[in-house]
Amino acid sequence: MTETTIPTRGIRRPTGRTWADITVLLVLSVLGVLGFEPSFGGYGFLIAGLGGLALGAATGILASVFRVNIIALVLVAVVGYFLFGTAIAVPQQALFGVLPTLASLESLAIGAVYGWSDIVTLRTPIGAPAYITVVPYFATWLVALVSTSLAARWLSSKPRSAWRFAITLIGPVALYLAGILIGTDVPYQAGIRGAVFAALALVWLGWRRPTITATSAGPNRLRTRKLAGTAIVVAGAVLLGGSAGFVFAPPKDERFVLREEIQPPFDPLDYPSPLSGFRHYTKQATDDVLFTVTGLKTGDTIRLATLDSYTGKLWNVTGPKTSTDGSGTFNLVGRTLPDPTFITPVVRKDVTFTIAGYKDFWLPSVGYPTSLDFTGGAAKTATDSLRYNDSTGTAVLTTGLVKGDSYTMTAEEQKVIPADDLAKDPIATVNLPPVVGSPDVVTSKAQEFAGKAATPIAQLEAIRLALVQKGFLSHGRASDAVASRAGHGADRISELLERPQMIGDQEQYASAFALMARSYNYPARVVMGFAPKIAEGQKSVEVTGNDVTAWVEVAFDKVGWVAFNPTPKETDIPQAQVPKPQSIPQPQVRQPPRSEKDSDDLLTPVELEKQKKQDKGLLFSLPGWVYILGLSILIPALIVFVPMLIIAAAKRRRARRRREAARTEDRVAGAWDELLDRYSELGYSVIGKTTRVHIADDLESQVAQPVMLRSLAIRADEAVFSGRPVDDQTTDRVWTEASASIEAAREAVGGLRRFLSRYRVRKARDWALRMTTRKDQG
Repeated sequence: MTETTIPTRGIRRPTGRTWADITVLLVLSVLGVLGFEPSFGGYGFLIAGLGGLALGAATGILASVFRVNIIALVLVAVVGYFLFGTAIAVPQQALFGVLPTLASLESLAIGAVYGWSDIVTLRTPIGAPAYITVVPYFATWLVALVSTSLAARWLSSKPRSAWRFAITLIGPVALYLAGILIGTDVPYQAGIRGAVFAALALVWLGWRRPTITATSAGPNRLRTRKLAGTAIVVAGAVLLGGSAGFVFAPPKDERFVLREEIQPPFDPLDYPSPLSGFRHYTKQATDDVLFTVTGLKTGDTIRLATLDSYTGKLWNVTGPKTSTDGSGTFNLVGRTLPDPTFITPVVRKDVTFTIAGYKDFWLPSVGYPTSLDFTGGAAKTATDSLRYNDSTGTAVLTTGLVKGDSYTMTAEEQKVIPADDLAKDPIATVNLPPVVGSPDVVTSKAQEFAGKAATPIAQLEAIRLALVQKGFLSHGRASDAVASRAGHGADRISELLERPQMIGDQEQYASAFALMARSYNYPARVVMGFAPKIAEGQKSVEVTGNDVTAWVEVAFDKVGWVAFNPTPKETDIPQAQVPKPQSIPQPQVRQPPRSEKDSDDLLTPVELEKQKKQDKGLLFSLPGWVYILGLSILIPALIVFVPMLIIAAAKRRRARRRREAARTEDRVAGAWDELLDRYSELGYSVIGKTTRVHIADDLESQVAQPVMLRSLAIRADEAVFSGRPVDDQTTDRVWTEASASIEAAREAVGGLRRFLSRYRVRKARDWALRMTTRKDQG
């Protein structure tokens, strides 16, 4: 008869071999997490990565030492993840640099779920959002927890076969591959890390196999052979791996990384073009204070959005799927923004914006911001929503700006260069999306206005002066002498240029000038913003809707984007010189082509759509991370505990049916049957087709402590076969002794077997054993 070995209770100290296994797995994990360096552009992430590795390893080792079962291990690990994760991964959100806060717990939950998608869609080096360092922390924590648990529990108690080692290596290998896939075109020490990783893994697989010796000289001979084999493996990994990596490594532009395959999640085309809402500011919000700015100088303009794509209906930003040097790529950034590259800079410091009536997601700024710090309002806690385009100097806060928000920035402005100084400067080569739907009159008028000008700056200045001198300014207000229709589609630009008198405002003139510049294949874009009147020495200025404006920027080589203002200042529009005869009917005004939106839509404010606020109670007012954290705990708990509860209810029903049988002898027999079922579910081998006494003797030999099963078996046989009546006291005593024997058997097994017994039903287990036996016999 095979004797079942019952694991001892108490502390289980790791052996030297187990410590060696854990050390190798942790070193391999360190080699894997180093691959995150190209994404972060430095080694700051290693604090979170190595901290997660140490925490996961410590949790797995201590759980093995104190024989913590799997359920308790998971709970302790999750608590440790959130308890220590604040100080390790997001110390900037901690209280006193160590204690968790709601913000840090939110970052730890969101980073573990959404950080993986952010890290392959953000521009490198990644500095934001705050939870992005949770990615290496979570990855190393999970790999170390699983790997050390397998090494301390599984490899130390099972035959050390190759497939078990391969399973244990899955975590470090996955971490190594993750460093490659979420990296950039430039790998981090790929040859060195790969060779060391492969050599260490192969040596570990070779040295960790059990040794068998037959003579006294055997150990020395085997050790010598292992050392020689190790040297060959290391040399082969370095030489063959290094040379193969050099020969077969793909070029940088052909290296497969996920960030090249995944588009950024933010699409500015999901929001209306800000220029389409130009008339809202000039008519509905004329005197409304939108925001207050301190730190401006006389002549400063405020940049709101840069638009370089024309569709025939409106100017808009370039979509993120269009590969250009334009306005469509907005990257998630932190407090420090990328420096502009195509600019002749003038540094501006300490410019502060305080939002009042302005409600939009485009961030008002001065020039090209290089650092931005939210100092007040709801935006102070929404810095993870800040995205920036360094090609256009445009910033976006996806959560939107509201009253009370404030921020301070340092920026670089394009130096104002006189037109005469640009006479010898060529136009820059900039990849912008092609213009679609521009009316033919734009090209003809551009050539007419440019005349005999030969250089780019001369042509552009001639066109600008023609618009300024021949045109008239009208916002279409009731006080204006002549009506001016809103919009800047092809029909509106044709109307502006074809009528005897050009009438419009910055929306139309900037659009027309940009289209004329593009007709010469000059890189031009429209910028919408504000131009408040600032007195000399004025510290603070209130920006209203009446300050809205638009201008055009054209790129000059080695200079940058030079601004042009083609809007006239003249508002006194003269009447036509030749009056029309009364007998001749008034000509019908050509109606613009029907667009997808009504004209009223063009006058609506460009702002984020807001859902109606409804009182949905506390449950629906909780932040999203609470739901994520709750579901991440609730779903595994349901998977673990619901089957357990169902099986426990079935077992209670089974015991109650046996104990409440109509005949007393059946109740005694039921107590014996319940005992056998519980023993079988605890993992003991219950033989069949024999007497109760024989079964009792066999079970007593399997249990490490006395359980007195033989007397119960005799009493059950007597009740069933004697024919004498059995009183209730005897029945109750048999059930009590059976319950005590079951509890003794539970105490004799380990925590894992006790836990698994909650999911076992003897009938199902016996069926599985029979099927396994038949398969082996077949």
